[in-house]
Amino acid sequence: MILHFILPPMLNTSSVSNTDQLQSATPLALAQALAEKLTITPNQWHSLKGDRQAQAQQQLAAALVFLLKEQPQEALPHLHQATGWLDRSISPLPCPGHGNSTKQH
Repeated sequence: MILHFILPPMLNTSSVSNTDQLQSATPLALAQALAEKLTITPNQWHSLKGDRQAQAQQQLAAALVFLLKEQPQEALPHLHQATGWLDRSISPLPCPGHGNSTKQH
């Protein structure tokens, strides 16, 4: 699942120092920026599909965004996914572009 977040204008301007941006940003804006940074893009999918750390980071950042939006039920699946990546109970799915390799008779 790829989540897309819109960064608030304060995090996109270059006229304010990074420290000032961080100090003035809301926790939600910071979490959204982090989630955007950690999102695995379609171009990165092949190289990061088995990277448990990257997968867990992406899921945890998404969970944080939902928690800060006061949507704990939306956060839970992402927390479970992150845990699954870290405890190895989740394995990467096959490439969606390659289709199903089993033949129907």
